[in-house]
Amino acid sequence: MNKTSKIYIAGHRGLVGSAIVKNLQSKGYTNLVYKTHKELDLTNQQAVAEFFESEKPEYVILAAAKVGGIVANNTYRADFIYENLAIQNNVIHQSYVYGVKKLLFLGSTCIYPKNAPQPMPEDCLLTSPLEYTNEPYAIAKIAGIKMCESYNIQYGTNFISVMPTNLYGINDNFDLEKSHVLPALIRKIHLAKLLNEKNYDEVIKDLNVKNIEEAKEYLAKFGVDEAKVEIWGSGKPRREFLYSEDMADACVFLLENRDFKDTFNTEDKEIRNTHINIGTGVDISIKELAELIKNIIGFKGELYFNTEKPDGTMVKLTDVSKLHSLGWKHKIELEDGIKKVYVWYVDTIK
Repeated sequence: MNKTSKIYIAGHRGLVGSAIVKNLQSKGYTNLVYKTHKELDLTNQQAVAEFFESEKPEYVILAAAKVGGIVANNTYRADFIYENLAIQNNVIHQSYVYGVKKLLFLGSTCIYPKNAPQPMPEDCLLTSPLEYTNEPYAIAKIAGIKMCESYNIQYGTNFISVMPTNLYGINDNFDLEKSHVLPALIRKIHLAKLLNEKNYDEVIKDLNVKNIEEAKEYLAKFGVDEAKVEIWGSGKPRREFLYSEDMADACVFLLENRDFKDTFNTEDKEIRNTHINIGTGVDISIKELAELIKNIIGFKGELYFNTEKPDGTMVKLTDVSKLHSLGWKHKIELEDGIKKVYVWYVDTIK
């Protein structure tokens, strides 16, 4: 790529997409193209075809997807598989039709079997059943990997697939009902601290409610008060977390320096599992994570682990040896990343 190459970022407002835009701009790329969902519905085949015909991007980053937590994935199963397949089919196919030089497709480590070996290597894909609750989403992402592989093999395209671990960062979703564990813990512990310090005006502002009584009643549903924060499960499950700006840096590194031919052994008769895990290769227990966030925020109360609630998968860690062999390693450690996100969150609320 050169600094004036036309690069289309699909999903530029999301956690990863916004970080990629920021990374590209910081490196001096000046010809970035992106559209909001209102401007371009990626599930609409004709609209996507017309966009590619008009813009003719040289490079494509496919970070757009319908995403959600466990409840949403399990409730809206048809929506998750249909919309994600439609987005992928349209963008990947039109990238082929209009001769895109390189495409980067972003998936998720939920593609791996429920009982995958730990850490999870790329070649454990499709070796046993998936986790049931997110099976439709995972199957869509697996289809995206196979679509990229298949177009590369048949048409000689240069499409790369990357599978990030659990991401967190600036522009994350902090909704107490829908957010993932790390941003949820940051917000819950922050609000508990404000209650503990009787900083009620800030609580009211954060939650956008009328008064502190309404705020306390709402927070009680999530196990948050001035003395404690409830956390689901035992705190024993271990998770891996990657800062979104590191993820963006990995994506841009691969776009600039690596091609599809670098993602597999050219001596193999069968080309498969060409996707690349993007992570740190380091995990932490939920209890350790909560304690770390508590210390960073400065909450003086207690953390209560509700063992009547489910733990979920006990370990979920990526094998990042392939990524390291390609020349990239994460730079931002978890504690530093959480500090950055917390400062951003507080500044944003203000």
